[in-house]
Amino acid sequence: MNGFYAVVVSALKAVGFFYVRQKGSHQTWSNGKLSVTVSTNCESRHTANSIMKQAGLRQRF
Repeated sequence: MNGFYAVVVSALKAVGFFYVRQKGSHQTWSNGKLSVTVSTNCESRHTANSIMKQAGLRQRF
């Protein structure tokens, strides 16, 4: 768990997303309406930004 994982999860938690499950190196986070998959070894800024976009957040890294 390095790279952008911690900041992505922190941003998701701040807007009401919660941990659902983990399968391999990927976790599913949901806010009840929307689910996003977060890689626990997310090292790419582009991947982190894509997760934010899928979650409907304007925050970019």
